[in-house]
Amino acid sequence: MPARILARIAGEIAVCKKCALCESRKRAVAGEGPADAEILFIGEGPGFHEDEQGRPFVGASGRFLDQLLEQAGLKRADVFIANVVKCRPPGNRDPRPDELEACREYLNAQIEAINPSIIVTLGRVSMGGYFPGAKITSIHGRMQKIDGRFIIPMFHPAAALHQPALRPSILADFANLPGQLNEARAALGRRPVERKTNTANRKAETPRQLSLF
Repeated sequence: MPARILARIAGEIAVCKKCALCESRKRAVAGEGPADAEILFIGEGPGFHEDEQGRPFVGASGRFLDQLLEQAGLKRADVFIANVVKCRPPGNRDPRPDELEACREYLNAQIEAINPSIIVTLGRVSMGGYFPGAKITSIHGRMQKIDGRFIIPMFHPAAALHQPALRPSILADFANLPGQLNEARAALGRRPVERKTNTANRKAETPRQLSLF
């Protein structure tokens, strides 16, 4: 059962000592979401609030992510959210190669258990696992099939905190998610998903209408 597999992986992550990040963490962040999620989001690494609570995307960028999901007719409960590393890098620095390698087995096991229709990478570091050497500004929002899986690279929601000019691109990419999901499902031989939401046919909101705080 996928749910049992995910629970086992989370248990292993909670006590993992494969790299030095375990020495400074408060709580490991395995990820959360349904075992049969159609969409798997992969972030970069836990931040301060995630380290405190043991949950992914619970700070300002997490609140923005919730709003972006709502715009796309989704809820957090519909998707699985994970990170490339499960423990907070000190000072929120980028994960180092050895840390990425230490967590790779966990992330791969989560992907296999969930078997999502699409994977959305959030941010440059997460994207690098599928598009090494690519520039996120050139490929964000475009769905590509890699090793049998449909991958969509997107900007990290936190990018909007520091670069407001990116907000329209982030909004547009999330607005396209429902259509891309059904495109991937059709290619995989899965039935399309019909979502009855008030936002499904709504024109994409402007960045000012989606608050970061």
